[in-house]
Amino acid sequence: MPSIGETLREARMRQRLDIADVEARTKIRAKYLRALENEEFGMLPGPTFVKTFLRTYAEMLGLDPHVLVEAYRADYEGEDELELQPLGPATAPGRDRRYGPRFGPGSLALLALVAVLALLVVIGLTSDEDGSEGRGERAETTPTETARATEPEPPPPPRRVALRVVPATPTYVCVDRGPGTPVLFENTIESPRRWRGRRLRVLLGKRDVRLVVNGEQVEVTPGADPISFAFTPRRTREIPGEQAPCV
Repeated sequence: MPSIGETLREARMRQRLDIADVEARTKIRAKYLRALENEEFGMLPGPTFVKTFLRTYAEMLGLDPHVLVEAYRADYEGEDELELQPLGPATAPGRDRRYGPRFGPGSLALLALVAVLALLVVIGLTSDEDGSEGRGERAETTPTETARATEPEPPPPPRRVALRVVPATPTYVCVDRGPGTPVLFENTIESPRRWRGRRLRVLLGKRDVRLVVNGEQVEVTPGADPISFAFTPRRTREIPGEQAPCV
């Protein structure tokens, strides 16, 4: 069975393409394409880039990208590169406590005293309000208070992430909900796609995409390398390649 590099090189030669043609079509630098064909994977920034570039190169040549990626994983990835596993469910607060809080006689007496004082304060305030109304006194409302009362309350923060990816050219995309979770989507897209969840992570094989999260566009720095993001309802952040999904 031919090696990874031989498979790529032979498919490229059959289509009468040179490295410059492939670079223009895939947006992958020529030095990385040569490294893939020569199986000099150490010249690439890391395993994430190797697998992403393999997928993009194979798809451009009409090859099955999964076969090449699995061959790379089997032959070149060390056994100590373990994937992140999901943590077990967190223990609910107080679940291990056998008994609730205990109150002594002194605490009960203090609580009773506080309740009596609160009742007296309420009665006093009510009496003052009734007396003011009986004398016909009216509290004046300032313009600032009126404007404050009419101002609409800000909308509550979103509780879920709504992600939309709009590619400019065919782009490899992988989406999951976090480390150790199943992959929600892994494929090359040519048209806009949407995903929703309380947490999402995305790996983009190319950067010429428009990324929209909860209606706001996310800035994607230009470049030739893949890029990854992690999203929560309150935060969007770029993550390193080793933390990306499908790695």
